Amino acid sequence: MLILKKNTILPLLAVLVLLALPGASRLRATTLARMDVEELTRSATLVGRARCVSNVSRLEDGLLWTLTTLEMTEIWKGQAPRTITVRLIGGRAGGRRILVEGVPRFLPGEQVVVFLEPSGKDDWTVTSWAQGTFRIARAATGKAEAVTQDTAGLALFDPMTRQFRSGGVKNMPLEDLRRRVLAASRAQGGGR
Repeated sequence: MLILKKNTILPLLAVLVLLALPGASRLRATTLARMDVEELTRSATLVGRARCVSNVSRLEDGLLWTLTTLEMTEIWKGQAPRTITVRLIGGRAGGRRILVEGVPRFLPGEQVVVFLEPSGKDDWTVTSWAQGTFRIARAATGKAEAVTQDTAGLALFDPMTRQFRSGGVKNMPLEDLRRRVLAASRAQGGGR
């Protein structure tokens, strides 16, 4: 008898939907290993604060992609033009809607901190998907800004304990995240 926990049904369905897509044989399975801010910084080519300008989803080679235009308002690591495009699997186009757990989605006007790497198609992808996405909001005091990582409620694999666990950054002052990224980038030799 196969017993599925409630939180395993959606990831299983996402995999089954992806496998049913034309071109699915080109997809590879992914397990996200937990990464801290310093590991994300080392892995990413570009890190910075951005504002979502727009989204468009489209079919390419039988796969559904969402292309998000981000305006980079601060760059903490790397170099990029002021406006970039981020390519992520899934979206809504041509009568299809594909949602993949762990893939971030951005709303126009939203402020985020993103950890990015080249996608190989003259645009960018988010490093470790939800782990590389931090949403910016005003702190409870209303003065300073704080960030919450998209993985704050998502179970990820911890290679040290070899178990899945929830966690992630919640309500960290934006300036603390910025300092950690800059320090990790300097330690890597890409300092600002």
